[in-house]
Amino acid sequence: MSPIKKVSDEVFVAENGLVLVDLAQIEFLKTQAARNPRHRARLCAHKHGQDRIHEMLIALTQDVYIRPHKHLNKSESFHVIAGSAIVVYFDDAGAIAEVVHVGDIASGRPFYFRNDDGRYHTQVITSPFLVFHEATNGPFSRADTLFAPWSPEETNLEAVRAFLESLKRRAAPNQEAR
Repeated sequence: MSPIKKVSDEVFVAENGLVLVDLAQIEFLKTQAARNPRHRARLCAHKHGQDRIHEMLIALTQDVYIRPHKHLNKSESFHVIAGSAIVVYFDDAGAIAEVVHVGDIASGRPFYFRNDDGRYHTQVITSPFLVFHEATNGPFSRADTLFAPWSPEETNLEAVRAFLESLKRRAAPNQEAR
């Protein structure tokens, strides 16, 4: 619905002040995520990295790796539009502290959460795609995101694969925890 501008293979920005999104744009994001080597695409409703509020519609494939990270002085909310995932929170040493299974509203699982406690976290996608709306406070600064030192870097594909498999096994017994 709203015209968008391509910033990169992963990032698109809505061009109008009134941002309207329909199913066609969600499908567009899913297609872009599937084509992208990092398996993700986002539509930013905010215009600039310096904006005080950042809102994004994000599509991830089940092959994505979201390196465990935490945010400094930020909160984020997450509203699932389509699909399902396991959100895993860790302590600073890398032990699983909490597992939350999320899904769209029809799934019966939590479909919304807000995180402002600064813990390491990641998402493991359990459906072909996960599409969600995320909001966080700006301005954006890469220095505000700390990657877990005990987690593999995205470029180490073998370590990422082993980490994700281990994470799925460790999170599985807690499926019904939330």
